[in-house]
Amino acid sequence: MSMAVKQVAIAYLAVVLVLSLVAFVFYGFDKRRARKDGRRVPEKTLHLIALFGGWPGALMGQRVFRHKTQKLSYRIVFWLCVMLHLVIVAGVVCLLRSRGWPTV
Repeated sequence: MSMAVKQVAIAYLAVVLVLSLVAFVFYGFDKRRARKDGRRVPEKTLHLIALFGGWPGALMGQRVFRHKTQKLSYRIVFWLCVMLHLVIVAGVVCLLRSRGWPTV
């Protein structure tokens, strides 16, 4: 694996790790606010974090905090965000490979 490919992979994984941590914290915060009738984190924000790479942390937050697991419309949009994220990543990989980047 070339150095450039390694750097791109490490950068991507770092983004996923950071956004996953942010998503996990937001789910915990939103669950706490839901119990106390406080100002909530907008669903759009949670979906955007998932779309940009934080979906693993969002999924863990849903499971750990038992939050956003019953609302079907939320779950559908969440999984669409996950799929769109993966399609975008696959598309970028294909584009880079077509432009001569080494295969992994």
